[in-house]
Amino acid sequence: MNPFVLLDMLKTPVWIIRPSTEEVLHANPAAIALDAGLSIDDMRHGSLSACVHPALADYTPAILAREQVVEIWTIQQQGQQQPLCCHLRWLEMAGQADAILIEASPPSHTLPAPQASATTDALAEDGFHRMLMQTNSAPMLLIDPDDEGRIVNVNEAAMRFYGYSRAEFAAKHTWEINAQGRAILPVMQQISLLPGGHKPLSFVHRLADGSLRDVQTYAGPVEVHGKRLMLCVIHDITEQQRLKAELEQAALRDPLTGLWNRRYLLQQLERAILEKQRFGNGFSLILLDADHFKRINDQFGHFTGDEVLVWLAHSLQSRVRAVDSVCRWGGEEFIILLPQTSQHNALHLAECLRETVASSQKTHLPAITISMGVTQHLDEESLESLIMRVDHALYQAKTLGRNCVIAA
Repeated sequence: MNPFVLLDMLKTPVWIIRPSTEEVLHANPAAIALDAGLSIDDMRHGSLSACVHPALADYTPAILAREQVVEIWTIQQQGQQQPLCCHLRWLEMAGQADAILIEASPPSHTLPAPQASATTDALAEDGFHRMLMQTNSAPMLLIDPDDEGRIVNVNEAAMRFYGYSRAEFAAKHTWEINAQGRAILPVMQQISLLPGGHKPLSFVHRLADGSLRDVQTYAGPVEVHGKRLMLCVIHDITEQQRLKAELEQAALRDPLTGLWNRRYLLQQLERAILEKQRFGNGFSLILLDADHFKRINDQFGHFTGDEVLVWLAHSLQSRVRAVDSVCRWGGEEFIILLPQTSQHNALHLAECLRETVASSQKTHLPAITISMGVTQHLDEESLESLIMRVDHALYQAKTLGRNCVIAA
């Protein structure tokens, strides 16, 4: 029996996704009709999308803590891009790894007509909000969602952060400080419909001097004299984003050669297998090993051995395409992922690399050769099987005398 039969009866679009790989385990008919062939990644990172984390798995602690997690996705409706508000929840699945259930709100197709601003001008003078706007904590914007996000009032921290005076802010709408400009209006409309209490969303804002800053924005509804406004609290996360990007890069790079490491390669292989299942894009692998490398370490020392590995890494990197991934697999082993490449073409490249290494040694370094195993991913083949086959091919190359290429 289909365990998702009840979800298929819902008119609400629902996706069930494995967070570790973002593989769609199930999408009900309403979701399939809505995504129009777009992948989850396409919808999460479209031009109208807004989210806190680049990967769904990063939300796991917040969802398990029962925090309200919301993302804005980009979908295609009648040939036009539209924002889609999505709520993320945890789903325990008996006998399987748990998943994230994503439930979408019905997309809105129209923007509210701009309203007269006289009411909001009066609201700007409301005593409570005037006192609130004098605070010096995080930047705060009081906006009118019914008037294209017109900025009604700001606090002192916002004026310092953005570099505008209160009078300059009063002549602006929030879309004017957003890097996406008016294109952000449909997203703002979706956010204005949220009840509040959700995790903040990430945007890029433009300051008065033209510089861009990564920000997280929490927008909650407030009501003053019967008028519904949105209070936006801004957190500057530019430095955190920079440090995060540097740490993520460092975690995926081999410190000696600068190549991608095993962790990165395994991530790329999982994605390549998913892409092949979805789009039919085949790929091949080359696994290679520096022949008799232990002799180099024993005879010339480990520092010279490291220099040889760095030279070999650069030699490999200089001979592949930009779309190919050269990784240090471990020790003196390297692996190359070749997207959309047949085994025939992979074998040809491997032979060229073998000849290059054997014929272009540096004078101050000992000469080396490489042994190579080559294989193409088979339909429905697991990652473990793929690695075992190419590793066996490399073993055969070393058994047959080294300095050669063997196909699995």
